[in-house]
Amino acid sequence: MKLFQEVGTRSRPPRREAPSTGVGTAFGTFGELLQGVLPEEDGDFLVTLPVARWTMAAFRQGSVSGELEVRPAHKTKALQLARMIADLAPGEAGRPPGGVLTLSSVIPEGKGLASSSADLVATARAVGRALGVPMPPARIERLLARIEPTDGVLYPAIVAYHHRSVRLRAVLGSLPAMAVVGVDEGGSVDTVDFNRIPKPFTAADRYAYAGLLGRLTDAVRGHDLAEVGRIATRSALMNQSLRHKRSLEPMRAICREVGGLGVAVGHSGTTLGILLDATDPAYTRRVTAAAEACGELAGGVSVYRTLSFGNVPVPPGVP
Repeated sequence: MKLFQEVGTRSRPPRREAPSTGVGTAFGTFGELLQGVLPEEDGDFLVTLPVARWTMAAFRQGSVSGELEVRPAHKTKALQLARMIADLAPGEAGRPPGGVLTLSSVIPEGKGLASSSADLVATARAVGRALGVPMPPARIERLLARIEPTDGVLYPAIVAYHHRSVRLRAVLGSLPAMAVVGVDEGGSVDTVDFNRIPKPFTAADRYAYAGLLGRLTDAVRGHDLAEVGRIATRSALMNQSLRHKRSLEPMRAICREVGGLGVAVGHSGTTLGILLDATDPAYTRRVTAAAEACGELAGGVSVYRTLSFGNVPVPPGVP
């Protein structure tokens, strides 16, 4: 009996938990429907154009080095975010040291398609799930604000977003399905460097942007695709003084020829695209004609489908 008691009360080594994994995704955008500066403090803003291009992040606790690692290795901003979230994780006892974050994306980098924002949002979701750290939008925004200007891709809707201060302005809603026939003028743009450039917009320009935002808000809520196209084109034209796109006028001509809605651009990138109503009975003819004409203009052409989120719930406290 004594032997039983001694064996039964013998201390056991701490049990190490099995490595936890987490997966997160985020969509990209085709540039913006509207981007500019409003007549108010911290007035830099954009309106997202979500498209069906995605980043997926997978995070697994534990690594050979015992450190946090990222693959591919050049995704250093995602690694920085993973470290920040790891610092928030409750209790490290029993957890394998380090972890490996793997990112996979079909969103081209440096083109104004929100690739970096999608990487970071997907990373926040994956690492948060693996480490048991809740990642509501407000917490993600606070973390991202410490890294770089960020698009509004963490919200499942078309949103007006203050990208420099990383905060939501308003949820506008969703639109019927559209396609974007896009071209790339080449090269790449560093978002952080671009956002350091002083905006050449006058006070009149800022009030014009406020008017466009009001019109776009009404157009999205009313599913008025023609008005959305007009506003996107106007925003592209106003952005020429900040980042000129040599293909804008030829793209506008093609848009008129094929009966498109308007032209959207990556305001801080290298892409331009013709917006088409995907519910139009003549859609197939229009998208084929647009792709052929754009191919003659710029070579490589990509067709993007926008995301339609249906009835988008508005988070509490969001205007």
